[in-house]
Amino acid sequence: MNYFIEGLQGSGKSTLVRRLSEKYPDYKAICEGDYSPVELAWCAYVDKETYSGILKRYSDIRSEIEEKSIKEGAHMIICYTKIIADMPGFHKDLEKYEIYNGNLDSDNFKEVVLKRLYNWNGNKYIFECSLFQNIVEDMILFQKKSDQEIVDFYAEVKEALAGKDYQILYLESSDIASNIDFIRKERSDDKGNEMWFPLMIGYFNNSPYAKEKGLSGTDALLEHFRHRQELELRICKEVFGKNYTLLKAKNYSISE
Repeated sequence: MNYFIEGLQGSGKSTLVRRLSEKYPDYKAICEGDYSPVELAWCAYVDKETYSGILKRYSDIRSEIEEKSIKEGAHMIICYTKIIADMPGFHKDLEKYEIYNGNLDSDNFKEVVLKRLYNWNGNKYIFECSLFQNIVEDMILFQKKSDQEIVDFYAEVKEALAGKDYQILYLESSDIASNIDFIRKERSDDKGNEMWFPLMIGYFNNSPYAKEKGLSGTDALLEHFRHRQELELRICKEVFGKNYTLLKAKNYSISE
């Protein structure tokens, strides 16, 4: 069995991953930024020629880059956010090689996601936000896909996962605004300066979707989250059927 832990930011995904890891110590937990066989968040995805160029450009930390790199077919995956490097611009440079934020066109994006899911045959994994969050965000905010187009894509995802033993545990947030307020405080430095929220607002405000619709600010972001949760729950119900379990965020039991 494999578990996909899904839900909005602030719904308690990390806590659930920790609790499941405690319950199933023989399982491997995969969080954002880790190398994952099914998801590429916070990782650069490059061909071998581009990889060689990165190693030359950052020759001073070549060994650190190689240590956090995994060969996958004709591509290299660099877990660059796991590299501690005092080199101005390094992380920003590697960010442009992610598959998200509009870096790939729709067809290539879908091909990369589906190919990796088809090729994955693992067991006893706990994946944090590896099936919905980053993929759905990109398809809404950067590819500007309709809800139906996204639902149709997840029908292809289900095909790619056919024959694999998995369960989606979706944490439904009843009070999205309060959850976001909580992580705004949680993800601040020791002086109270917010670290996460300004980046999240900038990410949303500067997306093609928000610009096209003239949206910006906290209220618009919260409405986007509400829409995203409704869409992800629709996908769970219409596409994944018995392969998902709905949990109330911060009010659930994993005893069974």
